Amino acid sequence: MKIEVGSAHPLEFATPALVVGCFENDKDQLYHACDAALGGLLTRLAESREFTGKNGSARLLHTLGKLPAERLLLVGLGKKKDVSAERLRQGAGNAVAALRGARVASFSSALHHAVAFPAAAETAAVGMLLGSYSFEQYKTREKEQRFAFDTVTVLFESGQEAQVERQALERAGIVADGVTLARDLVSHPGNVVTPAYLAQAARDLAERNGLECRVYELEELERMGMNALVGVGKGAANPPRLIVLEYRGGKGRPVALVGKGITFDSGGISIKPGAGMEAMKTDMAGSAAVFGTLEAAARLKLPVNLVGIVPTAENMPDGNAFKPGDILTSFSGTTIEITNTDAEGRLILSDALHFAKERFKPSAMVDLATLTGACVVALGHEASGLMGNDQRLIDALKRAGEETGERVWPLPLWEEYGEVMKSDVADLKNAGSRDGGAISAGWFLKQFVGNTRWAHLDIAGTAWNDKARPYAPKGATGVGVRLLIEFLEAR
Repeated sequence: MKIEVGSAHPLEFATPALVVGCFENDKDQLYHACDAALGGLLTRLAESREFTGKNGSARLLHTLGKLPAERLLLVGLGKKKDVSAERLRQGAGNAVAALRGARVASFSSALHHAVAFPAAAETAAVGMLLGSYSFEQYKTREKEQRFAFDTVTVLFESGQEAQVERQALERAGIVADGVTLARDLVSHPGNVVTPAYLAQAARDLAERNGLECRVYELEELERMGMNALVGVGKGAANPPRLIVLEYRGGKGRPVALVGKGITFDSGGISIKPGAGMEAMKTDMAGSAAVFGTLEAAARLKLPVNLVGIVPTAENMPDGNAFKPGDILTSFSGTTIEITNTDAEGRLILSDALHFAKERFKPSAMVDLATLTGACVVALGHEASGLMGNDQRLIDALKRAGEETGERVWPLPLWEEYGEVMKSDVADLKNAGSRDGGAISAGWFLKQFVGNTRWAHLDIAGTAWNDKARPYAPKGATGVGVRLLIEFLEAR
């Protein structure tokens, strides 16, 4: 969906549909003007409780020529005292869901007029753009009947205001494009998105944005001693790779973003149950978030240096696959006893984190991974788990999560949690007790970052929606992109 800026009073702009925000207990000037133009229809709807402005509600009305807009879409925002950026984003998502149901491809929005906080227009635009997403690339039937949004025109009453807001709306579009890239990568099936596919996606990303890209192939990884990454990928027909992207937009040491790129996770020799295994194509959502963040950061020309590092492999069982009881010597020299081949994400990340630390000396590192089912048990699908070794970094990511609605929740990382990860025959083992499993996995990663400021985001519960949400349709969410852009901008 394209986003355009319009300079006109909302009630004077001809459009297939006009989106207006409404509160339960406080009706603004625009609402009353719409009500008057429609002969008191909105008042009658409120009196009959057909539409009250309740949060999450929406009502599409035909104006019958009484307004230049052919339809009026009322979007409920709840009580005015409870309004927030996240509620506005959700209202925007509810708006496009209602318009999709009515097959209204182009419309105008005055949703931001209802609230009085900075960046309201940009916030609403992000919700609409993300809510308009759909992934139908592999559907071949009834293509001509498929619906796609065309254009949203965000309305401002003066040309000067429209000009001021134009840059903010362009930013909304760029950030939404970054999220869309991440969602698309996660949505593709595992027979399409392989380590080779991710490597080519990185090259394409670098070419269109002027980034540097380096892909380390299997032979190089073996020579370098990246045995944890190589070990995980040995059982697959598609060999593992290490992808490195560099964006130079500022001065000083870079921020390193590390994303888990398991393009399909069967569990390996410790194979997963068959039920639900198709969802394991999403085990590369961390890498998708890194790609989406670099796409957005480069187009926004953020004044920072970034390096994106993606260790990528398929975790498959064949005669070459690594086995329980094996001992791998990681890139750092730390030896790891394999007790469960389904705890593979932490293995490939251990090599990537040490590589980032040694090669780039970053000012901070953030890794994103669909790492543990234990994090889903702990936090459900409402927040990502957050762990780290630096409180300022943890606090900054938590603030960014609150701003963007991609909420995170800090978990402790006390040394006692590492007791279950100690091996009798090697330095570490890759899996311990199920108790506190998300934290012991985070503790394992901590052993490979040294003194670098580091944070770990476990996005296992937030990378995929089993049901649609207001601006995140069922499927891939692209989580992490908006959070990281907000975090980087705040720096």
